Amino acid sequence: MARTVIIHLLNQDPIVADMEMLPNENSAFVTFTNPRLRDEKNVGWATPGVRSFMFPWSRINFIEVMTTDEEQRSVIKPFRD
Repeated sequence: MARTVIIHLLNQDPIVADMEMLPNENSAFVTFTNPRLRDEKNVGWATPGVRSFMFPWSRINFIEVMTTDEEQRSVIKPFRD
């Protein structure tokens, strides 16, 4: 199951992408598919028809891993809806 992540690239706007597996501490590269801007528009640097991308950690500031719908239901919120 692919996880949705927000990848914060150095000196660029963040992108939203899908990852099959989260990288481990020994990974030199981060692999992801379906990169897009936060407003769901296509990124300008991706060639049409490309399946997946590999970015070195040196180009990435940090990665946010979004929760799935299933995980959100299991979270106990300390406030009322």
